Amino acid sequence: MRFRRNGSYTLHRKSKAKPNGKKAPAEERKQYLESEYTKVRVVDLDLKELVVLPREIDLNEWLASNTTTFFNLINLQYSTISEFCTGDSCQAMTACSTIYFWYDEKGKKTKCTAPQYVDFVMSLVQKLVTDEDIFPTKYGKEFPNAFDSVVKKICRYLFHVLAHIYWVHFKETLALELHGHLNTLYAHFIVFVREFSLVDPKETSIMDDLSEVLCTPLPAAQNHVTER
Repeated sequence: MRFRRNGSYTLHRKSKAKPNGKKAPAEERKQYLESEYTKVRVVDLDLKELVVLPREIDLNEWLASNTTTFFNLINLQYSTISEFCTGDSCQAMTACSTIYFWYDEKGKKTKCTAPQYVDFVMSLVQKLVTDEDIFPTKYGKEFPNAFDSVVKKICRYLFHVLAHIYWVHFKETLALELHGHLNTLYAHFIVFVREFSLVDPKETSIMDDLSEVLCTPLPAAQNHVTER
């Protein structure tokens, strides 16, 4: 059984205030943890139930379908703030005190700006998910033996992009009123990678405080779901 590999939470870009594209001061960097923002979501779903492998679906097919969907959604989410993520404002790919370096196919380590890093990530993932030898879509075509390693690599890179958005561009996301979409996407992604052990917990530990909040279902009385 083949899935159509795409997905969307439908982003509607709207701004009442013009974001300035500058990094938030260190003391404001965890603005995303404030309850008035963390309780905003675009869908009210049991994410744990949503990510569980359906009984009749092949594991690799499930991983492929979800990974491709996350790639499309995270790419779309980043595009909403990309004009504020520049070589001047983001001279390194950072999240918290972590700087992410890019490693090319030969293993060469390169420090690059955040937009360069994200471009490398999206270009690589696009190349992988459209390669029929790696992400087959035709009936009878088998997944490669090391497919889970490819998925883990992709998910690790996508986490870096999400972490950067929260740490450096949350103020812009708020101004565009897209924090509900970002929260929903992040929580869905984290629950998924945890379910299938796709990203080392040490890698995601810098966002554990946010993960704990967003991956815990909201009480019914406090559930502020925003649908657009």
